[in-house]
Amino acid sequence: MMKISVSQAKGRIEVTILRPHGDLDAASYTDLIAAAQEARQAGASDILLDLAGTPYMSSSGLVALQSIAALLRDEEPPDLEAGWDAIRAIKRGPEAGFQEHFKLLNPRPRVSHVLEMVGFTRFLEVHTDLEEAVASF
Repeated sequence: MMKISVSQAKGRIEVTILRPHGDLDAASYTDLIAAAQEARQAGASDILLDLAGTPYMSSSGLVALQSIAALLRDEEPPDLEAGWDAIRAIKRGPEAGFQEHFKLLNPRPRVSHVLEMVGFTRFLEVHTDLEEAVASF
């Protein structure tokens, strides 16, 4: 089971910060989705995912990101068994814009490369400063 720290930060609004520790892969991605679901059930409407403690992200990790984005848009999450179809399900295109309730913080270079390679940086804001990230909500 992946260790995930949960905290709150207050900017213009309260933001829930999830900090996974360890690789985000097939063995752990459902843990991250579950942590986001718990936060949502507890009233969180804005989540900042701090990836500083995540050295590696597989395609399963991408499915977790998509699932959290869908959760915060009050949409059905993708079928976790659908593989790449689940990744493709995230809203794309210029009309969709960035996800306003889900943002990323401090991805390591290897994880940043994966996010850029699959195009997730076109709709998920990526920040390197906590205060700036919280203020962006």
